[in-house]
Order: sequence, then C-alpha cells, then structure tokens
Amino acid sequence: NLSSIAAKLGLKNLNQRVGELSGGQIKRLALSCLLINEPELLVLDEPTNHLDIEMIEWLQHHLSSYSKSILLITHDRYFLDEVCTQIIELEYSKLYHYKGNFQYYIEKKAERVAISESEIDKAKNLYRRELEWIRKMPKARGTKSKSRIQSFYETEEKIKQTKTEQKIDLNVKTNRLGSKILELINVSKSFDDKKIINHFSYTFKHGDKIGLVGKNGSGKSTLLNIVMNNIPFDQGKIQTGETVVFGYYSQMGMKIEENKRVLEVVKDFGEFIPLANGTSISASQLLTRFNFQPDVQYGFVSKLSGGEKRRLYLLTILITNPNFLILDEPTNDLDIETLQTLEDFLVDFKGCVLVVSHDRFFLDKIINQVFAFQQDGQLKQFPGNYTEYRFWLDEQQEIEKNNKENISVEIKNEPITNTETITKQSKKLSYKEQKELDNIEKELEKLESEKKQFTEDLSSGLLNHEELIQKGQHLKLIEENLEIKTFRWMELLEKLEG
Repeated sequence: NLSSIAAKLGLKNLNQRVGELSGGQIKRLALSCLLINEPELLVLDEPTNHLDIEMIEWLQHHLSSYSKSILLITHDRYFLDEVCTQIIELEYSKLYHYKGNFQYYIEKKAERVAISESEIDKAKNLYRRELEWIRKMPKARGTKSKSRIQSFYETEEKIKQTKTEQKIDLNVKTNRLGSKILELINVSKSFDDKKIINHFSYTFKHGDKIGLVGKNGSGKSTLLNIVMNNIPFDQGKIQTGETVVFGYYSQMGMKIEENKRVLEVVKDFGEFIPLANGTSISASQLLTRFNFQPDVQYGFVSKLSGGEKRRLYLLTILITNPNFLILDEPTNDLDIETLQTLEDFLVDFKGCVLVVSHDRFFLDKIINQVFAFQQDGQLKQFPGNYTEYRFWLDEQQEIEKNNKENISVEIKNEPITNTETITKQSKKLSYKEQKELDNIEKELEKLESEKKQFTEDLSSGLLNHEELIQKGQHLKLIEENLEIKTFRWMELLEKLEG
C-alpha cells in the first residue's frame, strides 16, 4: 500500500502538506504514487536521484520482481545490472540493442567498438584510393564511373561515423601534500535537539579515500561543510595542514553567470593551466580535453545541458590543483563515460578524497574506508569499500539476531551460569591463539585487497613485459600466503567452535 511504499522512500508522515515538502521529498512522493498504481509500463528517468543508498537498494529489489514492463534511464550501474534485462544505447543518433544486463552490455559494446574501428580503418584506406581515382578521372563519365563515384560517397559517409569525441583527459597537476593534512578533534554538531555529529575525531593520512554513508538527513553534507568551514560546529577543534588545497564539489553545483561564454569561465582561472607532466595548455585546449568542442566553448553557459554544466564545474575544481577533494554527490547528471573517467582519475589521485555519493559502484571503485552515520550522531569507521561494509553489516545483524534467539532459548531451558560459560570458552582457545585468530583475520583482509589490486593491474593492459612478470610473481606469492593463512584460520575456527 501507499503508506508502506512511502515509508520505504523516507516519507513517514502522510498527513504533511505537499507544500511543506522539499524538492527531493516531492520527487519521492511522485515515485511512491507511481509504484502504488502498478502501471503496465513504468517509465523512470533517473529514479535513484534524491534517494539514499538504503532506499536505492529497496527500490532495486522491488523493481527486480516487478511483473510488468519498465523503461528507465539511470547512471547507477549496479541498479542497471540488477533490474534491466535489455539495454538500449543511444550513440551519435543511432540505437544499439543488447539483450542482457549492464555487464553483458559492456562486454558486447567492447566487441562492437572493436569491429567498428576495424571497419572504419579499412574504409579510410579505400577512401584514399578512391579519392585519388576521382581526381584523376576524365570528365566523360560512363556507367561504371558513376557506380564507382556512388561507392566513393558511401565510403565517405562511413568514415564520418568516426567519433569526434575523445576520452576525457583529467591529467591535471596536484599540489604536494605535507605530513600534516587534516585533524578533527572531538567535533560535535546539533540542529535543535538532534545530534548530527557526536564527539567525532579522525586524523587524515596520505591516500585516505573515504566514503560517507547514511540515510538522507543523517549529516553527510553537514560534515563536508564543517570541514570546508562553511558552517560552524558546536564543540571540538579542526586543524588543517599548511599545504592542503581543498577542491570542493558541492551538491548545489556551480554558481556562474548564464550569459558568460564557456571559454570565459575557464579563462577566469588563467589563460594557461599546468598539467601533471610539468607542461601547460591553454584554456581552450583543456576544454577540448573535457569534450567541449570549439563551437560549445564559444557558446553561452545557458545553452549547456545539466550534465555539461556538471562537467564544466568539475573542470573548474580540478584546475585549481587541489590535493584534498571534497565531493558531494559528484555522480549526479554525469554520463557513464564521464563517470568512468572520473573514477580512474580518483583511483590514481595521490591526495585525499572525502566523498558523499549514492552511487555504490562509484564508491566501491574509489574508496578504501567507510564512515557510516549512526542514529546517535556517532560515525562507524570501517576499512574497505561500500560492498564490503554492507557484507559486514549484514553479518553483524545476523549475529545479533542469532544471539537474541539463543538468549530466548536459554531463558526457557534454564541456561548454565556465566562461570560455566566462561570455563567452557576458555578451554577452546588460549589467549595466544585468540590473539593469533584476530591478527589472521586482519591479514586475510589485507591480502585479499592486495590480490584484487594486482589482478586489476595485470588485466589493465597498461603494463609492459617486465612489469607483467614482476606483478605476476608477486600475485603468486600473495595467493600462496593467502592459502597458508586461510588454512590456519580454519584450524583455529574449528577449535573455537568445537
């Protein structure tokens, strides 16, 4: 019914007037009404926008079992993969149909692009020969000549299919980051009686890429704004290193004059922009690298699409050479190709990243730590990406559920005393063995992470022969170490459970 669906989408007070709702709440109300009606064809345009991750996961599950037809546009790749059974790609005014989920689409698109590029290369060679023949051809043209001319124009048309858009290049310079970066000491923040952040402390280290997760309104954007000194905090202290250069990508977007030309926006930051390799390029060249063609560069900002404005906003942040990126929902309105480029840039980024995003694929690819907002304003710190955090959370909930069931059974069956329980547990593992078990679990987590990284490196296609051999040998050692430690871990677990 409407109340249960609305509650899943964060709308618990159905007596509230629509005029009192925020923009995001109105969109969720519209989605709730749509779902309750169960139309024969459900048409959704970016349904995951304005939803937190918990809501997205519920909607994903709900639509996966939806018995009627769905037509949707989304940049959420996990959502696409789970919900869709067919993908239709629109590229350069042509539609391409793939009968499968997102993973299948990626595989088949790669094959199509490889075949297409091969055909275009052949067409270019033929075009050069035919062009030479056309120029030398006598003016008296027979039937055969006309046929060949027609073939020439068909070949010319095929060559025009070559993509003018190039892969976005984010090879911008990054300022050096010193030993002292950013330290939050017992920071607290409340709004009225609601505790948002409760005595939170953390010292940022080199290479920290942290994702903030939690329900809408839990305080994710608030923490970003506190770090950026945009809003005051109630208690605590924040110390920022002298070498830190923040790059802040706000959820609200960039405030620029709509009647300004795109090129003028970038030139405000300088005529020439330094790159990571020590060279510099002009503002126009940098815009071209970001897929803004000359006709767009000299056009007005008001003519840009929402996605293009987001891409321009991202560019204006990166050209300030930041070494600490604060990103608040950076994936909204970005196409998948731009998303993939941004992800690759952030994976290689040498500075720190603090990001809020509802895009689970994006978080999984770039972050190495999760800060999860709890109801009491506490932040749970978890080492790993979002999916690893979710697995851990599910395990904790399962353990808690089992413990409650066991307590209930023990109460009914007159359980043994605490002294007897302790005596039995102490016979299973010694203090030394328990410590070994705890350490092995941490080591296994680290080894799995290293294995994943080395496997990705080996399949990237970017390594030379020598690097391939070295990384292959290292991966073999990691796998051997994993096998040994997993065997010992299983031995200790068996003893513990026996």
